[in-house]
Amino acid sequence: MGRAVVTCRPSLIIFFCFNDLQGNFESPIKDIKRHEDNLRFLKSQANHLDESILDLQVRLGKYHSKDAANENSGLHPEEESTQQILHQEQSAAGILCKVESYHAIRASNLSLIKDVLGIVATLARVDNDTLSRLLSEYLGLETMLGIVCKTFDGIKALEKYDGDGKIKDIAGLHGLGSSIGRKIDGRFTAFCLEDLRPFAGGFIANDPQKKLALLKPKLPNGKCPSGFLDFVVNMVDLDDRNLFCVTAGGHGLRETLFYNLFSYLQVYKTRADMLSALPCITHGALSLDGGMITKNGLFLLGSRENFEVKFPLITGRSGLSLNYSQIETRIRMLRWEQHNIEQDMLREQQLLDKARAASSGKPQV
Repeated sequence: MGRAVVTCRPSLIIFFCFNDLQGNFESPIKDIKRHEDNLRFLKSQANHLDESILDLQVRLGKYHSKDAANENSGLHPEEESTQQILHQEQSAAGILCKVESYHAIRASNLSLIKDVLGIVATLARVDNDTLSRLLSEYLGLETMLGIVCKTFDGIKALEKYDGDGKIKDIAGLHGLGSSIGRKIDGRFTAFCLEDLRPFAGGFIANDPQKKLALLKPKLPNGKCPSGFLDFVVNMVDLDDRNLFCVTAGGHGLRETLFYNLFSYLQVYKTRADMLSALPCITHGALSLDGGMITKNGLFLLGSRENFEVKFPLITGRSGLSLNYSQIETRIRMLRWEQHNIEQDMLREQQLLDKARAASSGKPQV
């Protein structure tokens, strides 16, 4: 029996060769896409870990120095702030504070202060004396003594004018000062909450203090600057009554008054950290060792020791849901995960480079 000879048509040979070439071509393309997808996923995980570590560092007690001066004094922090304001005897805030402190019954019946929410220095608290001093210096005494009203009617009630536009000494806060033997010296600042443009963004989910959802600063390399702690507007602590519906529009003090006072002002641990972050500082910055940039290009140098009026300190509760050591442990674990992801990213980048070299036909090193 003769052997059967199997012949292959030329077109079939071409087809098989084409399929083989196509398979060889698609393989590097698929490898490139797979490694690119892996890198994107790892980068998103790394960014998430960066955010988590930063948030825990903020909760850990962002500052190095806890000043115990207020604990040793006989005054509650809020009472100390009130005493500081009372020492400003010729100021509108000092007069208002005196009437509210020593003539409470009379004050409750005064229509001119019914719309007054308070003095700027009394409407927030901070974690420590270092930050309190920095914010006092940044805002200045005039702003710290600013009177905050809910509506423009409250502003109008503070000062009255005669037909020639001159201030009436017997009306408004001027008249109130005269009634207790005080005279307002010079101008004073008053804020109208309903006229302040509120923060247009949202809030951090499930945050009891209704902190603003601000994007953390990023350097040109995409990383958050070393030593960044938070935005000042989210570092002030507010009473519950001032978190919601302070204005007719339903806004609280954080997104109105304090957003307008501090905007995107950043806080860093050290001057060196702050200066390294200059490329992503857009609205000024402070450092806990005394550095201050009030706006781009304007640096305040030197130092200051005396502060007439400061924000009171937070007392009676901790902002931490976990204790100090637990948070430190959590940060260490996250940094370990971060290191592992960085190693994975390095390997994926090497594999991606090889796949691209294979696709282009370049020899692999």
